Amino acid sequence: MATRNGSAEWRGDLKGGSGTVKVGDGVFEGNYSFSSRFEEGEGTNPEELIAAAHAGCFAMALSLALTEADHPPDSIKAEAHVHLRLVDELPTIAKIDLDVEGSVPGLDEDAFRSYAEKAKDGCVVSRALAGVPEITLNARLA
Repeated sequence: MATRNGSAEWRGDLKGGSGTVKVGDGVFEGNYSFSSRFEEGEGTNPEELIAAAHAGCFAMALSLALTEADHPPDSIKAEAHVHLRLVDELPTIAKIDLDVEGSVPGLDEDAFRSYAEKAKDGCVVSRALAGVPEITLNARLA
């Protein structure tokens, strides 16, 4: 299997410093700061990158599950919302909400939700995030 890379550089102290993150060989680069991570400042942050990775992985896992069951989707739109909270006075990813909408011909809502649950449990990123206390799922057909 493949090895994937990311990198970051931080310059300065925690509150006054700034950093850059790079995905792979530069397919995405972004700035981040204390403000973009813990307040509402401009830039990205590690939690947004985790959310994007989770949404992307989950959408692919659900597409695979549906296709293997002879219900290939027209489209899967997934979002992940990563909740950063203080736990034992430390910033912690305490919850992730997955929201998915699928366009899947010939499939009813209950069956779609069932496939989505299986995909959530089997998604590589979901499994990597197994230490997150709560990962919710809202699944619906378009």
